[in-house]
Amino acid sequence: MNRNDSRFGSLPSYAPLAAAYVPMQESAADTYETQEALYRGTLFPGLDLPFRNVGNDGLPSGPMQELMAIDFVADELELYLDTHSDDREAFDMYQTFLALGREARERYARSCGPITQPDMLGADRYTWLGNPWPWEYCAGRES
Repeated sequence: MNRNDSRFGSLPSYAPLAAAYVPMQESAADTYETQEALYRGTLFPGLDLPFRNVGNDGLPSGPMQELMAIDFVADELELYLDTHSDDREAFDMYQTFLALGREARERYARSCGPITQPDMLGADRYTWLGNPWPWEYCAGRES
């Protein structure tokens, strides 16, 4: 038996297999306003239904909130494009937000320190652990 062959093996008795079902997202016509979408964790009210109005309290402010907002929109557009790949307008918007995200991360790294490993590329010394963590910044430290 080849140990790398995925056809052989076993699962623990407490880990039975399951089949997930995700319904196709319907129209994207209705969307939350910006702050409400960040609070809800989704741009689309139709995807919010299973969470019964649970929101995301304690969002950071300043440069970290900008990064989170841009990445949030890019993630939401990516999920939408998974089921609507022929929507050219959504794809163009996705490209725009990917570029905005790259620019925002570069700005953040210049003013606040690295946030991802690639931000250390070209650094003159290792500062990863010497900088405050992203959630330790307050709104007053804007770029």
